[in-house]
Parts: sequence; structure tokens; C-alpha cells
Amino acid sequence: MISNIISILVIAVSLALDACAVSVCTGITVPGFRPRQAVKMSLFFGGFQFLMPLIGWLLGTGVAAYIEAVDHYVAFLLLAVIGGNMIRTGLRNSPEEAPTSLSPGRLTLLAVATSIDALVVGVSMAFTTLPILVSAVVIGVVAFLLSMAGGLAGKRLGTLFHRRASIVGGIVLILIGLRILIEHLTAA
Repeated sequence: MISNIISILVIAVSLALDACAVSVCTGITVPGFRPRQAVKMSLFFGGFQFLMPLIGWLLGTGVAAYIEAVDHYVAFLLLAVIGGNMIRTGLRNSPEEAPTSLSPGRLTLLAVATSIDALVVGVSMAFTTLPILVSAVVIGVVAFLLSMAGGLAGKRLGTLFHRRASIVGGIVLILIGLRILIEHLTAA
């Protein structure tokens, strides 16, 4: 029982680290980022981190190889596109012209990109004794909390960067995507 709880917490924290890093970047790059936006973003990240293991668990072994074969490419592509757009915006616009809110579309793309690994973890949980519903709840709550902390920390850092925040945030997102891609390609 205790070992299951520890296993679930370790899985939850490891899955939430990318969402936390993206939250820091978001807090840095969105001018006027407020706690309300941090809650909105964290709900997206926590919600997707909760749903993806459930979906993966339901998919089971039938498609596990297909998901694992492309998850890193999808995550890299989504983060690279979003990061590239942030860099382009930072090079073209002043901070005052940058977007001041987080659209549901952008949040969905970021949440999907950072939770694809949770889908694969859900598939693998179909073959363990870990309770999937408890695991999914813990994964979602941990992602929510770390995303909230990351976004608020990013807000504080954003005041230090001002003009370059969008460029730095975009580069970090691309690097996170590249790290995901390299980890999966070198593990194979």
C-alpha cells in the first residue's frame, strides 16, 4: 500500500515537471499574468494530466506500441510550434503588443503536449496493480499544483525579463520539446 502511494507520487511528479516548466514560461511571457490565469492554466494542465492516464488505461495493450512510437514527435512538434510562435512574436512586437490572455486553444495545445507521456503511462498501468482512478487523480492534482506554482514563479521572473520574455519562453518550450524527443529516441 505505502509502496503504491510512493510509486504514484513519483510518477505524478515526473509527469508534471514538463507542465511546471511550461507554466513558468507562460508566467514569464504573458504580460500581466495573474493568479486567475494561473488557475485557468493549471486546470487545463491538471485536467489533461488526469484524463490522459485514464484514456491510456482504456486503450490498453492494443495500441500501446503505436502511441509510444509517436508520442515524442507529437510533443516536440506542438512545443516547437508554440515556442516558435512566441519567438516570432517577441521579435516582432513590443511587450505591450503581446497577448495578455491565454486562449483555450493555446492552453489545450500546451496541455496535450505536456500530457502525452501520461497517456502512455496509463497504457502501462493497465498491466500493474496500481489503482487507475486514484493514480489519475493524484497525477492531475500534482500537475495542477506544480503548474500553479510554476506559473506564479514565472510571473515574478517575467518582471525581470520584460522585453525578451517571449523569446526566452519560446526557446525554453522548444528545448523542452527537444529534450522529450531526444529522451525517447535515445531510450529506443
